[in-house]
Parts: sequence; structure tokens; C-alpha cells
Amino acid sequence: MFSALNHPLRDPLSNELHARPFLRIDGPASVSHLAIYCEHDKEIHDRLLDALAKAMGLPAPAAAHNHYTAKRGDWQIKWEKHTEFSTFTFVLSNAQTELFSGAAMRELPASWIDLLKESVLVAVHAELRCAAQAEQARTEVRERLPGPVLVGSKVLSGGEVYCDWLVHEDHFSRFLVLDLGFREAQAGRLIQRLFEIETYRMMALLALPDARRHSQFLGKLDETLSALMQRMERPGHDHDDGYLLRELTHLAGQMEAHAGLETRFSASDAYEKLILARIAELREERIEGFPTIAEFMQRRLLPAMQTCSSVWARHQRFATRVARAVDLLRTRVNLAQEEHTTALLEGMNRTARTQLRMQHAVEGLSVAAISYYVLNLSGAALRALHAVDIALNPEIVEGALIVPVVVAVVLFTSRIRRLGHADSPA
Repeated sequence: MFSALNHPLRDPLSNELHARPFLRIDGPASVSHLAIYCEHDKEIHDRLLDALAKAMGLPAPAAAHNHYTAKRGDWQIKWEKHTEFSTFTFVLSNAQTELFSGAAMRELPASWIDLLKESVLVAVHAELRCAAQAEQARTEVRERLPGPVLVGSKVLSGGEVYCDWLVHEDHFSRFLVLDLGFREAQAGRLIQRLFEIETYRMMALLALPDARRHSQFLGKLDETLSALMQRMERPGHDHDDGYLLRELTHLAGQMEAHAGLETRFSASDAYEKLILARIAELREERIEGFPTIAEFMQRRLLPAMQTCSSVWARHQRFATRVARAVDLLRTRVNLAQEEHTTALLEGMNRTARTQLRMQHAVEGLSVAAISYYVLNLSGAALRALHAVDIALNPEIVEGALIVPVVVAVVLFTSRIRRLGHADSPA
């Protein structure tokens, strides 16, 4: 009855805390771990699990699952799906086999292994030995882990871990775990943490090839940007602004085309934090003559991670420089356009003033012409009146009319001009 009151996400979120339980491993045990990563085939993870369950007669995985476990006698499998990869962990308990013989994977069908193709990013064998077998395995450490650097430490106050971080002839890395007094389930938690450290290390390093390529790419772009900025600062090259703006915009486009690398570098940074957290959970204590896992990662992994972070920081700084250069050039282009527009307006003003003066001159000529025609008409009328014996002198009267006619014409044209100004829009 109360279940109807629950939020739809309550049960899924609550179950998330229990979605990935630790392995329970009883020693001696042989454990193998595979991490599957294929950026071009996102469906490979579920496909591999379904194929393995069917080939080995295991229970079918549930739909929309991120975790799967199955057990058959002393053999068990654990599968987990993460954001970018999935992991298969195979455990053979009570193993009395030779160290690092891959006993936990012997039952896997060859047809299923062929399905892995080139998707295995991490492959690790771990051997757990207890009591007298642990003492015997300790004497074989140098033989079983012949890498140039042998790492070893006391962990969880009850055991020891040895590894050389080397991919051996069988294409597997190796961890040797000695149970010298682990409490219940500590061995399983320890081995899972070791697998996570190795998996996250490889996932973090996926950004390193991109960082190296991108560093060379940024170097070329930096040379191009410097040349463009020097050309922009040379005197007398204002006519190149259009070309420079196109080139800088092209650089900005190239930077945006590589902005997708941010996802890879951000993921690398997140994986590095997980590695450091898992190492801290080991609670390592030094074994005389052996570097600890934390020291090894500090010396070997940290420089690679710093390379990735520095390359991305350089990318962001360069993108800022390109954006600033584009803004500066656009500002210069806008100023040049404003100066050109101002010059055009001044030219238009000069033309308008010239036209006004010409208009005034034409108006003056118009007054003279109109007055001349009016006086001629008046003279003709006066001569006609004189011809009919009206007593007047046409020349005297015509001369007397000159001033009144001119004044009348001036007043008439002025009125017309005022009426035109009044009718024109503001």
C-alpha cells in the first residue's frame, strides 16, 4: 500500500548502492580480468555477455542491466558495464594450478574469445595464495614477475601485493596477492581494487596519444597565428584586413573542430582521481627494497596525466588568443569603415553646399531673367498705348518700372522658396 507513495526513482537510486558488490574470493584462487573498450561499437558489451552466457549455459542476463554475476561450482563470473567500457572478471577458487597459468579462463569457449577481436584494452591475471602457499609464492616473485621494476607493498594490514606492470608474453599483466591474515571478503575487495587501478590507468592513458598529436597541431597553429599577428602590426598593411580576418576565422574554426577532445581529457582527469582514490584505499605500507604502488604511479603515471592537462590548458589559452585577435581585427576593420563612412559624408556635405550655392546663383539669374521679360512685356504695352496717342513716354515709364519689377520678382521667388521649405519633410 505504501509503495504507491514512492517516487519512481526511489528504488533504482537505492539499488544503485548495491549494484556492484565486491567479489568474494576464497583462496587459493586464480582470477582473470578483461576490460573491453570499443569506441566504434557501443553494443559490443551486451553482445559479448549474451554470447558468453549462451555458450556456457549460464542464466540469461536481465534487460537493461549494468551488472551480472553467475557461479558454477568453484568458478564464477562477474560482469560490469561502465560509461565507456565493460569488464569481465573470472574467478576459479581453490585453484591448485601453476601461478599465472590463466586457469580461470580455461573453460571459456574459443569461439567467444574470437569475438573479442581488438576490443581488449586490459587483460590481467591475479593469483591469490594463502598461508604456506603464500610463503612459497613469495620466493618465486622475481621469477614470476621479471619486469624491470618490481612493485610491492603490504596492504590492508593483512597481506602483500606484487606486480611489475608489464604485459607478458601471454599478453596479460600480473598481480600476485599474498593472504597473510585478511579478514572476511578483504581478498576479493583488494583484487577488485587492483583490477580497477589497472583499468582506470589504461582508460586515463587513452588521452595521451591525443595529447601528443594535439600538441603538434597547436604548435603549427601557433606559428600561423604569430605570423598573422606580425603581418597585422606592419604599417601600410591595412588593405590586408579582409585576408587576415578570413585567416583568423579559419584558425578559430580549426580550434572548434578539435573542441571534442575536451571529453577525452575530462574523462582522463576523472580516471586519474579514481586511481588515486583506489590506491589510498589499499593503505599501503612499504616493503624494504620495493617501491609502493603509489610511488610507482606518482613517477610513471603522473607525468602522462600532467602532459594531458597541460596540452588541454594550452588549447584553451590558444583559443582565447585567437578569439582576442579576431576581436582586435574586427575592431580595426570597424574603425576603418567608420573613417571611410565619415569621409563619404563629408564629401556629400561639400557636394550639397556646392549645389546650394549653384541653386542660389540660378535663383539670382532667374530674378534677372523674369524681370527682363516682365519689363519687355511692359515696354511693349507702353509703346502700344503711345501709338494710340496716349500722352506718356514709354522709355521713361519703362525705366521707372525696373526697380518695382525687380523687387516684386524677388519677393515672389522668396515666397515660393519659403513655401517649398515649409512643405518639405523635417
